Amino acid sequence: MVNNDWNASWIWGGEAVSPRNEWRCFRKSFVVDQSTDGITSPSNTTLRISADSRYVLYINGKQVGRGPVRSWTVEQFYDVYEVGHLLVPGQVNTIAVLVLHFGVSTFYYLRGRGGLLVQLDSGNDTGTESKTLLATDETWNTSVHEGYHTRSPRMSCQQGFSEYVDAGLWGEDWIETAYQDARWEKSKIIGPVGTGPWTTLLERDIPLLAEYPVYPSRILTLNSVQSFTYSTAIDMRNQMVEGSEEHANVVGFTGYAATVLCVSEETEIILGFPNAGECVGSVSLNGVKLGEDRFTGVLPERYAAVTLSRGDNLLLIDVSGQMHTGKLHLGIFSDVPVELRAPLIEAAEQQGASAFITIGPFDSTFYLDHQQSREIDFEDQRYREVIDKVASIDDLIAYSSYIRSIDESYVSEADVFGLSIWKKESISRTIPTALQNALIPNASAGVIPVYPGLDTEIVIDFSKELTGYLSFEVEAEAGTILDFYGFEYMTEDYRQDTYGLDNTLRYVCKEGRQRYVSPIRRGLRYLMLTVRNAVKPVKLINVHYMANHYPVAEIGRFQCSDPLLNDIWEISRHTTKLCMEDTFVDCPAYEQVFWVGDSRNEALVSNYLFGVNDIVKRCLRLVPGSKDQTPLYADQVPSGWSSVIPNWTFFWAIACREYVEQTADLSFAKEMYPHIRFTLEHYLKEINEDGLLAIKGWNLLDWSPIDQPNDGIVTHQNCFLVKTLRVASEMAVFSGDAEGQRKFAQAADDLQAAINAHLWSEEQTAYLDCIHVDSRRSDIFSVQTQVVAYLTGVAQGGRRSVMERYLLDSPAHFVQIGSPFMSFFYYEALSESGQVSTIVDDIRHNYGQMIEHDATTCWEMYPNFSENRANPNMLTRSHCHAWSSAPAYFLGREVLGIRSSAIGWSEVDIMPNPCGLTWAKGSVPLSDSGRIDVSWKLLAEQVIEISVHYPESVKVNIKIPEGYQGIIREKKSV
Repeated sequence: MVNNDWNASWIWGGEAVSPRNEWRCFRKSFVVDQSTDGITSPSNTTLRISADSRYVLYINGKQVGRGPVRSWTVEQFYDVYEVGHLLVPGQVNTIAVLVLHFGVSTFYYLRGRGGLLVQLDSGNDTGTESKTLLATDETWNTSVHEGYHTRSPRMSCQQGFSEYVDAGLWGEDWIETAYQDARWEKSKIIGPVGTGPWTTLLERDIPLLAEYPVYPSRILTLNSVQSFTYSTAIDMRNQMVEGSEEHANVVGFTGYAATVLCVSEETEIILGFPNAGECVGSVSLNGVKLGEDRFTGVLPERYAAVTLSRGDNLLLIDVSGQMHTGKLHLGIFSDVPVELRAPLIEAAEQQGASAFITIGPFDSTFYLDHQQSREIDFEDQRYREVIDKVASIDDLIAYSSYIRSIDESYVSEADVFGLSIWKKESISRTIPTALQNALIPNASAGVIPVYPGLDTEIVIDFSKELTGYLSFEVEAEAGTILDFYGFEYMTEDYRQDTYGLDNTLRYVCKEGRQRYVSPIRRGLRYLMLTVRNAVKPVKLINVHYMANHYPVAEIGRFQCSDPLLNDIWEISRHTTKLCMEDTFVDCPAYEQVFWVGDSRNEALVSNYLFGVNDIVKRCLRLVPGSKDQTPLYADQVPSGWSSVIPNWTFFWAIACREYVEQTADLSFAKEMYPHIRFTLEHYLKEINEDGLLAIKGWNLLDWSPIDQPNDGIVTHQNCFLVKTLRVASEMAVFSGDAEGQRKFAQAADDLQAAINAHLWSEEQTAYLDCIHVDSRRSDIFSVQTQVVAYLTGVAQGGRRSVMERYLLDSPAHFVQIGSPFMSFFYYEALSESGQVSTIVDDIRHNYGQMIEHDATTCWEMYPNFSENRANPNMLTRSHCHAWSSAPAYFLGREVLGIRSSAIGWSEVDIMPNPCGLTWAKGSVPLSDSGRIDVSWKLLAEQVIEISVHYPESVKVNIKIPEGYQGIIREKKSV
């Protein structure tokens, strides 16, 4: 029962409309009527809720759920919970909600304003009548959650904020009915449903996510450590570029950050920049530039030993550049106290100001990859002279018109990331067996020892990658600090730190025993815990993860005679599940972003593993919401970054067609076709006089160094546009648009002809990568371009035969495939050309490297390419990337040989490919219900036995592999 009438109002508290990183509590107590009027039925009581930005809902102290799902702000989703079993008739009941408002745009959220909406309805058992028992209004009490520090750093440009919570400042009992909230303020009404910015309200279109505990396997290391004595992370982006909270686009600016380091005596310190990949250019101390020879550390880390003079020392850092996150990490190690003070800021101006100032920006802007943007003048004399001329505080006076204090809100109280990765001292300790009790779900505690003058660090191994929420119980003295840091990969002598991702949580203990469940989603395999400020050993009890992902039954199966392929299939399955949240996401750690192009391949993999359709439909429906950012549609949605990868839009349209093929949902085809038509009509406007797509955008396909400039004519995306235009023509048929069918089919033919006329090299007997905007023909040729020309049908006749040869043996000077994402298209092309054994061999080779390195999930990149890595030691950036899960699809489709041959899987071909194996077995879920089980084994060298179990509603065609004799066994279920 859901009452579609809304009586609730949007509410909020405090003075700020969209506060930065604010955690706000809301409560309402009420009595559930025991009347027998036929209306109030506990079994038919529902609660609807939404919030901007995220909520955790409690009823009578019990956590009920989290949400909402990601939304375009103008189309806000709400969740529905059945809650009658949680209410106690005739007694006081309490609804409590913790709301986190980001206050900044991210890659999965567009800045709206703080808001909460709740309505509780109850109906009779027949569902014919209902009444509202409770709704958000001005009678709800609210308070800022004083335990959550608002000055924690941004996690990344893609995400919100890391977490800093002080348990001693706010009791967890605020969610209980007995809690006294009389001193809280009354909520303020924003307006009724339909009030902006949430002008449309939609019911959640996918199930609630699965959530369950997962326990670690072991404590891997124990060390006593010493790190920075001072650390901070500063949001230079929001400081330097006015209005940059409203979007997540790349920004550019020129300017400096400065502070005064004051010491009572001359002393040597270590100045550290734990992530100098952005916001760290030239650095000067008292006018002396620190040359590269002064720094140690493997990039992006930079550390320098410097001497501070007695008194004031001016530290000046050039923070200029083009960047997304715009965060300055700064650490100081000193044996004597160092006071930081803002230069030239009078005491009267210090209210709300930090110890830092900025000089500048001398210039600032933001960039859109699909539009011309004004470039920053990095040679501006006024900007460049500062680092050369300023040697003292007095020298700053000449630039007073450019000087601003940095507000405290932009300066974190600690940089837990920096503290976790840099160690002045680290002493390895033997791990007491009893310490492992911390991980075991029993009553025993693991006791973390204390080492005088040092902090204690342990690294916990969960044995495999996870996504969800950290949970732990601890007994400690008040003020003990627990710094948690999650990362994905380590070996005996190397830890891959998450540069660009602040995957940390600082928890300050209250006195005694306490339990905490983080409301911030994180992805990790390893968890570093550093205990600071402890005067006696800390008891760690029951640390675990609340795994959280899209609810799936693991229907798909695959096993074969090659154990390596079995391991590869398993990491592909696990990767896909971890990257299914409220949409498909690229990775659970670094981004958690719905990348439109990635999800096309991920949906195909998911079809073979889980057979769930709602998440696919939801993803596809979200994309057209970006039309207000660009009619070309954005490459990640809903997002504050207005970015266009044309191929990603093309893959979205192709995925819409594949969804119809998977489900036979023709109404969905009619729903999506106008959106496909809309964006393709805008792409066709970018066709030049030669009949080719010449477009400005992020013209990406693979991370390897193929020639794919952001301006000009890129061959691979011209080819994919041909495929997309043909898909649009097919979708027009479903929608009854005969004129659109002809238009898009003709446009595809014309573009295909233009590609073959202008983008083919007779000299190289291959398609060139691109034509640059200055009309220069690329001299780079790549496997990628040939694969796409073949796969999209652009290459025909003799050229197609050449492409088939290149699939197996390309010229040595061709750029090779650099990412598992591109391999998906390569495998599709090999499948089309009948080269299934090459698919299996390539999977063994490339994914086998991951298994050799203890992978439990599929990597974003192959280890032999260096692109998109912050540190040269990295094998890959992300160790869990769903765009890399191709084996879970192709092993089922090609080795088991299970393929749909009619819309909606109403007819299926079973065509096994032995590929050197002696047996294989597995299952593939059907789109609507049931599954197909296939097992085959070689009885003799050329004799194969195939067993198939399937629903009798499906027509199955079993085909013996060429060159084999076969025995077929069939079993049908009703």
